[in-house]
Formats: sequence, C-alpha cells, structure tokens
Amino acid sequence: MSVRVADEVREALATGRAVVALESTIVAHGLPRPENLEVARRLEATVRGAGAVPATVGVIDGALVVGLSDAELTRLAESADVAKVSRRDLPIVIARGGLGATTVAATMIGAARAGIATFATGGIGGVHRGFELTLDVSADLPELARESVCVVCAGAKSILDLPRTMELLETLGVPVLGWRTTELPAFFSRTSGLSLDHRVESASEVAAILRAKWSLGLGGGALVAVPPPAESALDPHELEAAIGTAVRDADARGIRGKALTPHLLAALREATHGRSLEANVALVIQNARVATEIARALADLPASAPR
Repeated sequence: MSVRVADEVREALATGRAVVALESTIVAHGLPRPENLEVARRLEATVRGAGAVPATVGVIDGALVVGLSDAELTRLAESADVAKVSRRDLPIVIARGGLGATTVAATMIGAARAGIATFATGGIGGVHRGFELTLDVSADLPELARESVCVVCAGAKSILDLPRTMELLETLGVPVLGWRTTELPAFFSRTSGLSLDHRVESASEVAAILRAKWSLGLGGGALVAVPPPAESALDPHELEAAIGTAVRDADARGIRGKALTPHLLAALREATHGRSLEANVALVIQNARVATEIARALADLPASAPR
C-alpha cells in the first residue's frame, strides 16, 4: 500500500510530540459546501491550538496520505468526484490512482500505519437498523478490533441500532470509555438510555488504560465517547422521531449501502431546520480538543511505556 506521511507529522512522531488523526469523509461527504472546508480547517486549528499536530487522512492520486496539505484538503472539499473510501475500497482507489476521502475505518488504517495512536471524529458507524433483514454493519467496528488506535467520538451515529452496536463492540473486545459520563451519547443527543460500564475523568486516565491494554498485547483500539455540547445537543425524542421518518423514507426509496448514511443525515438536517448540522460541527470540534488532550497524555508517558 502506498502511504505518504507529511513531513510535519513524521517529524512530530519521531520527536515524541502529540499527533491527532482526522478523517476526510466529513469534508467530502459529511458536510455541505462551503462549510465542509471551513470545518476541516477549524478542526486542524483546534488540534494545533490545544498543543498537537493534526494529521488529516485522505487518498490523493493513489497515495494514502497522512497529513493532508491545505491544497489537498481544499481539493477533497471542492471536487465533485471523490470516492468514499473504507477498508475494502483502499486497494482499488490506490491502484487506480484515485482521489478519496477516508471513513473512520480507513482513517484508522492510515493512522496505524503512520504510528498515530489518537484519532478524533464525529461518530463511528455501527450496526444499522433493520440488521436482521440487511446484515448491514459498518466496517468501522471490525477495524476498531484490528487497529491499535484510540477513537474519540460522540458515540455511534444516532441513525444506527445503538444497542446492537454496543453488543458487537463488546464481542469484538473494544473498550468503550465514557468521557465524564456513564451513559452512551447518541451523537446529536447527550443521552441514549444505554449505560456504560466505564467512566473516565481525564486524559491521563485514558492514556493509562491504553497503555495497560497494549502492554498486554491486546491489539485493537478503544472508543472514548464524549457527549455533545449541551448547548447544541438535540432533544432525544425529537431526534428519534426524525430518524424514524428518515429511515422509512430510505426504505421506501430503496436507499442502502454507502448512500444510506449521507441520505439520513441530510434528511435530519432538513427535519431539524439545520440544527443537526450545528450539533455535528460543535461535537466534532469538541472531540478534537479531547483527542488532543489524550494524545498529549500518551506522549507524556515514559519512553519505555508501550503506546
């Protein structure tokens, strides 16, 4: 696989500085223009301002790039034909010299290959509603069991089947840590009704848990679930009603696979008069701050400590 690590990112890793990976699907497919590029730049600025080096991941002309330049970021944000790249798509897009935005799964792959242990995103994929009929499970979940990367998120996207997603994460052995909460956040909402077994209060506590996991030879990642900011979070009852309508519409129109999540998120933006977009931006910025704290705590571990 062709992997290109930006000089700044490589130098930061070589000198033990904190680095935070960021995905590019939110730029190319998750947010409307021109907000997508503005948010991508805000995310990188947030990481820098909190004391780490940002490394946005994407596929540029057949190379998996860890640490996109601003020109490359702009290209992904403004191009009309950008592939949505998960694990299965990486070899195809790379072999064909393509342009692609990486999902959570593919971003984890890029981060792990570069040696980055912390990754901030909005929400992970998971088990889709109606799984018993479609067997639709995001590639993000098995990737979390493969790659030793800590993923900081606002839980799984609320359009998913959250109880089944949590069951599968448990089966895969992926720790889910509630950031100052004992309840799984539901992406746009701070509450889901699902209890978490493990609450963490600080970045140093997360770093200690990651060190213990990886020092035991227990490969794979961990999730740190951060509730969205209270001032932008959506009411869970309103959210569930809007999701139900969007899911039924997608079923009626036969929308499945990669097209499903963008369709549902767009439907939610319309149903909430744009408030879901505001919540999405607020939570991903917050997650970048938390991820930077964790990356710095990992960087502060003694040199002999596994990371």
